[in-house]
Amino acid sequence: MRTIGLEGVRLRRRHRTTIADQAAAKAPDLIGHDFTASKVNMKYVGDITYLPVSGVKPLYLATVIDLASRRLAGWAIADHMRTELVIEALTLAGAIVHTDHGSQYSSRAFAETCRSAGVRQSMGAVGSSADNAAAESLNAAFKRETLKGHKAWSSDREARLDAFRWLTRYNTFRRHSRLGQRAPITYENAL
Repeated sequence: MRTIGLEGVRLRRRHRTTIADQAAAKAPDLIGHDFTASKVNMKYVGDITYLPVSGVKPLYLATVIDLASRRLAGWAIADHMRTELVIEALTLAGAIVHTDHGSQYSSRAFAETCRSAGVRQSMGAVGSSADNAAAESLNAAFKRETLKGHKAWSSDREARLDAFRWLTRYNTFRRHSRLGQRAPITYENAL
């Protein structure tokens, strides 16, 4: 395509949410593109996505997803992307949590929270959405199903309410082909 001058059309402006801290210690990649787990509470992925709000700065949603059941194990919304956001979303223990290289995830505070909770950190390659595909997929589905073609929520309150409704529905009702057309909570209860 490049040789004949063709380019893909980008329908929306991209927002950069991953800003790696070059000085921070990097965690090893304990997932290695294997987004499955044989038991719940064993492997998780985490990510942050922006929530556009008309006329004001965006909100940010941090999520933690169980790779066995695809259950949303933790989430938090804030008007910032500081480390406190991802720490709030990390409400689990005794597992591996795989994230991108964002400064929030490579911070000392997040590493200490993981250590104290018994969670092992894992990070994939820098700048590769495929290294956190399960979290990226959830973010895309969330925006597609809540914004329904709109560019932004009309208010902070509307964005938070839509997020709460969708994230709750995701765990309790949203069926997954990988789980035999069961919702994450139904799948976990059957184990």
